[in-house]
Amino acid sequence: MQDERFVDTGLTREDTDLELSLRPHTLSEYVGQKTVKDSLSIYIKAALQRRDALDHMLLYGPPGLGKTTLATIVASEMGQNIKVTSGPAIDRPGDLASILTNLNQGDVLFIDEIHRLSRAVEEVLYPAMEDYVLDIMIGKGPTARSIRLDLPHFTLVGATTRAGQLSAPLRDRFGILFRLELYSPRELAEIVTRSSGILSVDADEAGIREIASRSRGTPRIANRLLKRVRDFAQVRADGRITESVAREALEMLDIDALGLDRVDRNMLLAMIEKFGGGPVGLDTLAATTGEDSNTIEDVYEPYLMQLGFIMRTPRGRVLTPAAYAHMKRTPPKDEGVGAQLRMVLEERE
Repeated sequence: MQDERFVDTGLTREDTDLELSLRPHTLSEYVGQKTVKDSLSIYIKAALQRRDALDHMLLYGPPGLGKTTLATIVASEMGQNIKVTSGPAIDRPGDLASILTNLNQGDVLFIDEIHRLSRAVEEVLYPAMEDYVLDIMIGKGPTARSIRLDLPHFTLVGATTRAGQLSAPLRDRFGILFRLELYSPRELAEIVTRSSGILSVDADEAGIREIASRSRGTPRIANRLLKRVRDFAQVRADGRITESVAREALEMLDIDALGLDRVDRNMLLAMIEKFGGGPVGLDTLAATTGEDSNTIEDVYEPYLMQLGFIMRTPRGRVLTPAAYAHMKRTPPKDEGVGAQLRMVLEERE
């Protein structure tokens, strides 16, 4: 297991500083997610015309796709302030009550990792979302009484990578739900072009395409790789990023043409060499590779599935012929990938 993965979608301290400088502030600057942008533009205009707060919104999808950025854009487009927190940071109902009572009319409250809210905190959030009221218990025992405080109309924007872990009562209280999809290489090239301009990086079109094609469909990774390739170009290539410079820099980082790094390839090799391409259960795969099962499911698998390398089946994960081809391995003939896929398709029928 590597200590540092350049293609890890998790947020690092360096990413926080980088994203603040590169983050778009309006929908027109935001690249990709066209369906989300078109719908959100309509909802924002309608709310502004009514002079009302935007409906509560849930953003879900793999990490690094711009959920926090969209929340800040919503606040900017609505002309309101944004309060940012996360599910794990809200330990007790009193913490949430403190946040809610400090909101102003129309403010945006962004809760990242909202699926990690405790049940007690969720219970306080329900009436706040639905009726804009806060129920507080004063005192203890027989003398305890409940008082109800009115809250300003605010917009809750929740973000999660695991929408399935949200409780049904909480999920049903969101009026707007958006799934963010992985970006295409063309969209990532637009993002890298914009970022290179902001960072004053000298990069030609071919070099930008090379970075975009290895960024795993994730803007956060694209911007991170741009910085690393910029450093390489500064020392080895007079500061200019060309296709050959980008390729050499990324190969030095052990990132192949499809954006897979050593960890990804080790996982594919483990499935090929130890399990014959599958089916293999998630926990078994995690134990074999030394990776956390949630990390495999949330970080590695979405991109490998988008590439068509892995299929999830009721019996476990199965590699496809495309994965064997990329790893330059020959699929088993008798009980190999073809037979496994046929079996899966028969089970579905």
